[in-house]
Amino acid sequence: MKFAILVNSGPLNYQSAYSALIFAQSAIKLEHSLFRVFFYLDGVYNANRFIAALNNENNLVQVWSKLAKDNKVDLVICITAGLRRGIRGINLASGFRISGLGELVEASVYADRLITFGS
Repeated sequence: MKFAILVNSGPLNYQSAYSALIFAQSAIKLEHSLFRVFFYLDGVYNANRFIAALNNENNLVQVWSKLAKDNKVDLVICITAGLRRGIRGINLASGFRISGLGELVEASVYADRLITFGS
């Protein structure tokens, strides 16, 4: 099955960003295809390389970056949501790219399922 994922919540406030990551890792492990992960609303904070996790927390930004690098996963943040929340090229984490909502539409067309995490 080919999945696309929409992440609407940030890495520090909500369980849903972590759940999205676990889902993505599990889909890859089970040999499903992951077409794209699109970050929207507060989900764009998952791409901020300056976010620091506490010692007992996973650094979701780094784990998303590693997932992209190791598995060639397309991580896209919404340009409008990113700009409104201060995400620019200088603080964009490795493995992420900035684009428009058309990338989300494309993902929903090409994937068998679009799974949304966060409200």
